[in-house]
Amino acid sequence: MSETSSNFAAGGSAGTAVPVVRAEHLGLTFPAGDGDVVALSDVNLTINKGDFVSFIGPSGCGKTTFLRTIADLEKPTSGTLSINGMTAEEARKARAYGYVFQAAALYPWRTIEKNVALPLEIMGYSAAQQAERVKRTMDLVNLAGFEKKYPWQLSGGMQQRASIARALSFDADLLLMDEPFGALDEIVRDHLNSELLKLWGRTQKTICFVTHSIPEAVYLSTKIVVMSPRPGRVTDVIESSLPRERPLDIRETPEFLEIAARVRDGLRAGHSYDEEHV
Repeated sequence: MSETSSNFAAGGSAGTAVPVVRAEHLGLTFPAGDGDVVALSDVNLTINKGDFVSFIGPSGCGKTTFLRTIADLEKPTSGTLSINGMTAEEARKARAYGYVFQAAALYPWRTIEKNVALPLEIMGYSAAQQAERVKRTMDLVNLAGFEKKYPWQLSGGMQQRASIARALSFDADLLLMDEPFGALDEIVRDHLNSELLKLWGRTQKTICFVTHSIPEAVYLSTKIVVMSPRPGRVTDVIESSLPRERPLDIRETPEFLEIAARVRDGLRAGHSYDEEHV
């Protein structure tokens, strides 16, 4: 299937699409005493500037592993991977991405503004630059007024918004999100999904988002990458035909349900493939 950006994603039409992440025949095998574990196998994927790409598949299929290879937290054992034309290591050193983990991972002894400012401190920004960027990103995630609070004084959803602000603070074009809302209740998750879409619209970032939720993947994405059980491989890349503006009730429309059905069929087909080849 074509891996060009969808017709409404930032970055323009397919003819002007700018690749941000490109994987070609990517593989990753972990050595183990009782036999090697193949986490990723022959992954071919292009993510273009302005895409919102969700990765979905069963537990252990390599979704998070692929995200970690982009972040240079894992090293591929075969194939090639580039981020903005650089190697993953070069992109990491160039601070080319922000990473939002499954848990907010905020330091409890630092205020929210100090947590958000942490990467800026490490990168050597001046106090004035830190203050300006913290204010801007706190405003972006609707946390203005909570700068002096500590993580334990915020709800789980607010903590995740602070984590997103921290990832945005140094203004990387690429945002990697590893199932950031998976532990939240459905009402909070719906709210944060809606807020994330607004944030994406305002910042024009390229987002790679790992999820186990079909509705979440369809609601958020311009492109949905369906992955098979281990060894992780891409079984389908679904371009979304939904409009850029997406109220929550779009999930009840025939167009939404049609895309969700294709994702579900892809997941089932992936399991069938696995069972036939074990």
